[in-house]
Amino acid sequence: MNKTSERIRQAAFALREAERPMRILGLLAWPLEVRNRFLETDGQQLPDVSYPQADTGKVDEALALARPLIARSGPAKEWFERIADRIGMANRMLHHVGQREFYHASGQLYGAPQVALSDSGRTPLDLAQRLRRIIDQLSHVDLGAPADPTATATEVAARMRLAVEKFFAEEAPAIEIVDNLSANATAGPERIRIRATARFTDRDVEQLIHHEAGIHVTTSLNGRHQLDLPILAASHPGTTRTQEGLAVFAEFITGCMDLDRLSRLADRVLGIHMAVEGADFIEVYRHFLDQLQARDGSDDADTVLAQRKAAFEQTRRVFRGGLLTGGAPFTKDVVYLDGLLRVHDFLRSVIAAGRADVLMLLFCGKLDLDDVPVLGKLADMGLLRPPRFLPGWASDRRFLVSYLAYSGFLGRVRMGQVHEHYTDLLKHVPTVRFAD
Repeated sequence: MNKTSERIRQAAFALREAERPMRILGLLAWPLEVRNRFLETDGQQLPDVSYPQADTGKVDEALALARPLIARSGPAKEWFERIADRIGMANRMLHHVGQREFYHASGQLYGAPQVALSDSGRTPLDLAQRLRRIIDQLSHVDLGAPADPTATATEVAARMRLAVEKFFAEEAPAIEIVDNLSANATAGPERIRIRATARFTDRDVEQLIHHEAGIHVTTSLNGRHQLDLPILAASHPGTTRTQEGLAVFAEFITGCMDLDRLSRLADRVLGIHMAVEGADFIEVYRHFLDQLQARDGSDDADTVLAQRKAAFEQTRRVFRGGLLTGGAPFTKDVVYLDGLLRVHDFLRSVIAAGRADVLMLLFCGKLDLDDVPVLGKLADMGLLRPPRFLPGWASDRRFLVSYLAYSGFLGRVRMGQVHEHYTDLLKHVPTVRFAD
């Protein structure tokens, strides 16, 4: 190994050590008792939440040791600097949990609903509002009632265990059923945890498999096999937009996406915007609850309780780590729609440019789309290993490349007049209701 390669390797190890103590979502997690107490008061009192103290000093010290190594890392220098800056900002965010400064750091890491995206004049709020309008226009259409969430944690664990053992073999993460988990399920490279009292629909299970196991666990394990670039195993905020976008794309291309899931992604952005504008936890909770009740007006006790739990979970995602009184939310969830569009556009561009060889770079570990050029160079230097695991839809290149080629072709077709023609035609078509 030449001197440049060795310096890159040393800097990658130093960055991994700097990131290792930082566990953002674990620190921001709420005990299940918080939800139970909130619902017991019928949502009339703000949740009482406290967070453990983050040991930010260790991260700062490790970054200070990594910086001189980064400065000498040749072609990887700018990539490593971006990662170090993101880790440093995330550390500052954790230092200010429960304070207004938490929101400002979160906005720099993940973006904010009202802030224009770097490559366009669009904002995440624009995207969410537009998607919400499209979904609302379909509210009169009977798409078939969504399946009741009747699958138990035990049943889901059995299906998940079969899926990960088939895919990951001896490296499959353990499947655990736990009592105290704020979300229905969480996934990591070593274990996937499912809350014992959670209930799932068939689509929920498939989404969990393809989103969490198929992307997040896959890229984590592939990153662990990057012996010269271990930073690729790290889930730092610099990778969040691409990782979540790729995971949502996986839901689409495997056919397990539905309007309910798509609505949740848009509504989270709208909920964050409400909080930015000053709405408190109770106001955002009631907003989500009103939406759920409007879509399903059932007054069945079990349905009402499920709606209240779902509204709480949506609201919790908005306010975790921020101010429950409003004005300073956690903005991570603005990345899903933006990330999906970026990943889809990137994949189409790869095929349009005749560069299908680049596709495999996305699965070599946890990375951002902007990292692709330097990773290509590092692969050429012999420092980047090919991904050990690929989700089925990515390994079937015949389907994936043909789909992306058609999608790119469709995106370049001039659709304006065609759209106007069919919009006018549809005005003369009554709502279709077939006789029994």
